[in-house]
Amino acid sequence: MLQIETWKRVLIILTCVVGLLLALPNGFYSKVENYNDAHALQAAGQPLSADQTAGLDDWPSFLPSNIVNLGLDLRGGAHLLAEVKVEDVYAARMAAFWPEVRNALRAERATVGTVRLQPSPEDVLRVKISKPEALTQAVEIVRSLAQPIVSLTGLGVTDIVVQATGDTMTIQLSDDEKIASNNRTMLQSLEIVRRRIDEAGTREPTIQRQGENRILIQVPGIGSASELKELIGTTAQLTFNSVVGVGSNPNATPGIGNIIVPSLDEPGTFYTIERAPVVTGEELVDAQPSFDQNGNPAVTFRFNTSGARKFGDYTAANIGSPFAIVLDNEVVSAPTIQSHIAGGSGIITGRFSVEESTNLAILLRAGALPAELIFLEERTIGPELGQDSIDAGKVATVVAFIAVLVFMFLSYGLFGVFANIALIINVGLIFGLLSLIGATLTLPGIAGIVLTVGMAVDANVLIFERIREELKTAKGPARAIELGYEKALSAILDANITTFITAVILFAMGSGPVRGFAITLGLGIMTSVFTAIFVTRLLVIFWFERKRPKTIEV
Repeated sequence: MLQIETWKRVLIILTCVVGLLLALPNGFYSKVENYNDAHALQAAGQPLSADQTAGLDDWPSFLPSNIVNLGLDLRGGAHLLAEVKVEDVYAARMAAFWPEVRNALRAERATVGTVRLQPSPEDVLRVKISKPEALTQAVEIVRSLAQPIVSLTGLGVTDIVVQATGDTMTIQLSDDEKIASNNRTMLQSLEIVRRRIDEAGTREPTIQRQGENRILIQVPGIGSASELKELIGTTAQLTFNSVVGVGSNPNATPGIGNIIVPSLDEPGTFYTIERAPVVTGEELVDAQPSFDQNGNPAVTFRFNTSGARKFGDYTAANIGSPFAIVLDNEVVSAPTIQSHIAGGSGIITGRFSVEESTNLAILLRAGALPAELIFLEERTIGPELGQDSIDAGKVATVVAFIAVLVFMFLSYGLFGVFANIALIINVGLIFGLLSLIGATLTLPGIAGIVLTVGMAVDANVLIFERIREELKTAKGPARAIELGYEKALSAILDANITTFITAVILFAMGSGPVRGFAITLGLGIMTSVFTAIFVTRLLVIFWFERKRPKTIEV
C-alpha cells in the first residue's frame, strides 16, 4: 500500500519549510542587504548614519538574513590579473642576511681578519676577508647560519649556498629555498591582498591563485579597476633605517650596503640610508589614523615584543642621531632621536590628508606585500551591464520555468501539477542552500539553475512513465504508483550520480565562472532528487488518501 511513516512526512515538510525560509530574503534583496550592512557596522561598534539606522528596521531580526551574493558579472565591479615578482624576495632576504653574516664573522676577527661587503647583484652577497688563508673557516662559519628546509629532493637541504674563490665568498639562496620562497611569497601575497580588500569592507571578493605567480582579483560593487589598484597596488613596506647622510644628488655613490632614497615631504632631498633596516613593518601589530600635536593627520603604530625591543635598543644607543621612517622606498620623515623610546609605539607624520592617513593605516595593518605586483589585465564592469545580465538571466529562467510547467501539465495532467509544485519548491531549496553556504551567484550560475529546471522534472518523467507501464498490467492504482517509484529509483540515482560526479570534477578542476556553474548544478541535482523522490510522492499520497480513486490517468 502507498504509505510513508508520520515522522518521515514531518521531516520532508520541515525540510521544505526551512529551505523556503532560507530562500525568502532573496525576494527582498535590497532591504536585507541594507539590514546586513547596518547590523555588521553595529556589531563592530561603529557609528551608524540615519539611513543605516533605518536599515535595521528594514528586515525582521527573527527571520534568516543570509542572501545569495551577486558575482562580478551580475553586480558590476573590478577585475584585475596581477603577477607577483617573486624574485624581489631574494634580494630582500640577502639584504636582511648581511648583518647576521657580518656579526658572525666579526666575532672571529682574530682568525678571519676584517670583513668587507663587495659589489654584487641584489640577490647575491659577496664578502671579502683580509686573511685569505682563513677563507675555509669563514665559509664554515657562514654555513653554520644556514637553516634546514623541507625538500622533496632529499635530506640535509639548507636555505643558502656558500662558495669560496680566492679571498671572497659568495652567498645566495639555494634552488630548493627559492622554490619554497616562491610558494611562501604567493601565499603571503594572497593573504595580504585578501586582508586589504576585507579591511575596505567590500563584499564577497574573489581572490585566487592562477598558475605559478599570478593572482586573480575580482571585487563586486567597487567603482573602478583604478580604485581597486590604489587599494592593493601599494606595497606599503614600512622600515626604520639608520641615516648615513643627506644630500641633493640622487646619483651619488651611496657606498656598499647603503641605498639612496628620496624624501616624500621635501622634493629634491635625498637620504643615504643603510640597506638593512633596524625594524620592519612585519613587526607591526597595529596602525591607526590619528592626529599629531599640531592637529595634522598622522598614523600611530605599535610593534610586537621583538620589534619593540629592537626599536628601544636602537633609540637608546643612537640618541642625537637621525633615523628614517621609509615607506615604499620614500622617506616619510627623518626625526632626530631625542631620548630612549620604550614601549614600541610611535607616530608617522607627513603631509597626509585624512583619507590618506586612513588608507595608510589600512595598508600597514594588513601588512606589506612581500613583492611587487604587476597588473597584467584590468577591467571595470559597470552596474548597468550587471543589471542587463540579471535581467537576461531572469528572462531565461522564467521562460524555461513556464515552458517546463506547461509541458508537464499537458503531458501528465494532475500528476504534472504535482511535479510543477515540486519544481517550484526545488528552485526555492536551491536558493536556500546558496544563501546558507554564502555562495556567490554568477551568470554561469544562473545557467546552472536554468539547466537544473529542465533536469528537475527528468526524475518525475521516469516515475510517471513507469506508473503508466504498471497501470497497463491491470494492477490497482495504489500498487502501480508504489511500483512506479520503486522501479524508477535506480535509473534516477544512476543518471543524477553521474551528473553530480561531473559537477564535482568541474568544481575541483575549474575556477571562477566554471565553479559557479558547478555549484548551482551540484546543489540543483541534490534538491531535484529530493523533491522528485520525496516531495512529489508525498503530494501524491496526500491526494490519494483523500480521493481514494478506483482508477487514475497519468
